[in-house]
Amino acid sequence: MDNRAQWGTRLGFILAAVGSAVGLGNIWRFPGVAYENGGGAFFLPYLVALLTAGIPILILEFTLGHKYKGSSPLTFARLSKGAEWMGWWQILISFVISTYYAVIVGWAITYSYFSLNLQWGENPGDFLIGEYLQVSDPGVVGSFVPSVLIPLLIVWVIALAILFAGVRKGIEVANKIFIPLLAVLFLIIVIRAMFLPGAMDGVEAFFKPNWDTIFDGKVWVAAYGQIFFSLSIAFAIMITYSSYLPEKSDITNNAFITGFANSSFELLAGFGIFATLGFMAYTSGQPINEVVSTGVGLAFIAIPQVINEMGSFNEVFGVLFFLSLTFAGLSSLISILETYIAAIQEKFNTNRTKAVTVGGGLTVIVSLLFATQGGLNFLDVVDYFINQFGVALSGLFEVVLIAWFLKQLNPLKEHANAISDIQLGSWWNISLKFITPIILGYMMFDLLRQNLTSDYGGYPREFLFYFGWTVAIGAILLGVVLSRLQWKKQSLDVPVSNEKEVAS
Repeated sequence: MDNRAQWGTRLGFILAAVGSAVGLGNIWRFPGVAYENGGGAFFLPYLVALLTAGIPILILEFTLGHKYKGSSPLTFARLSKGAEWMGWWQILISFVISTYYAVIVGWAITYSYFSLNLQWGENPGDFLIGEYLQVSDPGVVGSFVPSVLIPLLIVWVIALAILFAGVRKGIEVANKIFIPLLAVLFLIIVIRAMFLPGAMDGVEAFFKPNWDTIFDGKVWVAAYGQIFFSLSIAFAIMITYSSYLPEKSDITNNAFITGFANSSFELLAGFGIFATLGFMAYTSGQPINEVVSTGVGLAFIAIPQVINEMGSFNEVFGVLFFLSLTFAGLSSLISILETYIAAIQEKFNTNRTKAVTVGGGLTVIVSLLFATQGGLNFLDVVDYFINQFGVALSGLFEVVLIAWFLKQLNPLKEHANAISDIQLGSWWNISLKFITPIILGYMMFDLLRQNLTSDYGGYPREFLFYFGWTVAIGAILLGVVLSRLQWKKQSLDVPVSNEKEVAS
């Protein structure tokens, strides 16, 4: 019988999975993507993408983790000895993301404090770039920025303390605190935003459907891209988390709950963000389409501008918003870190304390690059390339490997059906064998075409090569190297307990 760590409750697992999926991108990416791709009409391709890619891949990864009871490298090694590199590639993607993700969480913590006296002043954009981040030219590292470095170290103390405590006493307990708090705080933000002048104009702009976009292939690609990037799939998280599930676990039900919970929060974020942008348009006299932004610009420039104009209780609104970012970021960061903590434990047959110390310590050291004056430029480029040519490409390879080369969809479906209330049928096979590979394949082709014919963000080509392409390709190559290392005192046999459970 496998003595692997387990979740204490089903709710603990679901909150952890939802906490991983609900991250910074739900708040600052989804509303803008929806608005730019047809508004209310975007929800049709978005729902189709959720049902034909998001939830099917969630079920796939939940089943892999539950059946093979291992980190991503061990799971793929047990699936097929030649597939272990796939797991290490995903682990290295997670490692890269965690190094800069922690810095953004640190920004959110700092801005929670800045909100108390609106320290960003009348021009939040100049404050962010000049005074706070002290951004240097691309490729220039510069010196450490204390106001970024100190919050970053605070984030690492919190995250690593949770990981040292373990799966049940650390990760599960943390998510039972973070996720309810995040939901309550963001609901308060939405309610407050809805009563701002111009808020309803913003919400109307968000939901107003442009049905002509339904026939635009790029809109459907955007919908699949959003689902893919928002659900924490294809970079080892869901495989790792589901490996801690007990034998009797309703896999398909858990996947549907996780998928729809994530989408529900994205919808809530859309209400809050566009109500706020509607107010911004109202006070500035500009149309909605001229104030819409996403990413760092939305969170740390546009929202502070709105807070400046809100009048009474604007400081409270600011604190609530940036605390929401903090909790969303922390829950996702912890899940990302757990992927390679588990992999180090199993590959090198060590205890959790050593794995957290080594894995977490290495991540802390690398993350210091993003606390320098050049940090924002490094972050922008690394984030773009590791997501576009790491996460998305890894997802394409994962489904093609399992569905077409290893032909494991039916055995995995039998495993899931044996322990789940919702039975998988041909919908699941068709989605993973045909729909997802075609959509992701087209995404990759189009992305390669764009990035080989133009330079991302106007950065120097040499800078993009060293901190974009090299990072993305290096993750694949290093994954292959790590897969060649022998397992120490670790059997690659599928745990017998799982075999008996499915057979019964």
